[in-house]
Amino acid sequence: TPSIDGLDSFSGSVFHSARWNHEHSAEGKRLAVIGTGASAVQFVPRLAPSAAHLTLFQRTPTWILPHPDRPISESGRSALRKFPAAQRAMRRTFDLFQEALVPGLIRHRALLTPLTALGRAHLRRQVKDPVLREKLTPTYTFGCKRPTFSNKFYPALCRDNVTVETTAISRVVPEGVVTTDGTVHEVDTIVLGTGFTVAGHSGFRRIVGRGGRSLAQTWPDGEMSSYRGTTVHGFPNFFMVLGPNSVVYTSQVVTIEAQVNYVLAALRAMDDKSLAAIDVTRTAQTEFADYTDERLAGSVWNSGGCSSYYLSPSGRNVTYWPGSVRNFTRRMSAIELDHYSCRSATVDVPGTLAVTEESA
Repeated sequence: TPSIDGLDSFSGSVFHSARWNHEHSAEGKRLAVIGTGASAVQFVPRLAPSAAHLTLFQRTPTWILPHPDRPISESGRSALRKFPAAQRAMRRTFDLFQEALVPGLIRHRALLTPLTALGRAHLRRQVKDPVLREKLTPTYTFGCKRPTFSNKFYPALCRDNVTVETTAISRVVPEGVVTTDGTVHEVDTIVLGTGFTVAGHSGFRRIVGRGGRSLAQTWPDGEMSSYRGTTVHGFPNFFMVLGPNSVVYTSQVVTIEAQVNYVLAALRAMDDKSLAAIDVTRTAQTEFADYTDERLAGSVWNSGGCSSYYLSPSGRNVTYWPGSVRNFTRRMSAIELDHYSCRSATVDVPGTLAVTEESA
């Protein structure tokens, strides 16, 4: 929930899209939607037709591409059941397409030109009003913020009962939302499509490492760091999935699968070497962070002209892996024990390499 002056004073209904009020009906209501990211792109087209009026408060427009998903016919589903290799080939094709974006996102922005053109063409085709189209045109590089896919969002904004408001919000009063030009936008309901704070997870306070220090204390003010997005110095035997700098530009299922392989390799190594505990060294974690920062310094996420949840308050990219999916899965296929402090119940053991069954 964003910190907006006076939000608690609002006399109507307020809820965040992550905690949707399923008892609420938009029928005949005046709605304020704050935020235009991936959440709003999905729910605004559902709310607009039944609302008396919907005002969308936009700080930054989103790059939106045509939505490619289509229903799979029964015959198509039957064919995939009969030929599993075809389904694997489809997944591989999608992976290769998204993998092809990595060079453009990290280093060669000219490679993103076709997607930029596609986004602009999609906007021109669906929004005929030049004033509204200007409001909805991003001024930052494609990919700097999370792009979205929708064939319904722009048409929803073109409805007569929808207004896109780009004047900044000043405060909330009992009657509605006040913008910095002094206008009071009277509404019955405020829906917050404002995303989330990546580093603000309450679980970080409950995960405690050596010396009683929690993850929240280790990562103050959102400055998160890890080793390959999976282990953190000072937290022996602690493994996580989708940690800092583990995100690859495909499905996160790929990330999770690779990290599970890494965890299994660690457990196998601990069993083979009779290890009671392993803790990634500060040096290994720092070197990974430094390498990541160097690789991503010129990326579209770091220097594409926008601010996003990808970056920490200091501007460090705490989200993305500094390379391709293939590079990530390869690096996560083995655990290098010389990057860890190892404690054994018997004797100290030298650093060795443990590999997963898949890579052996």
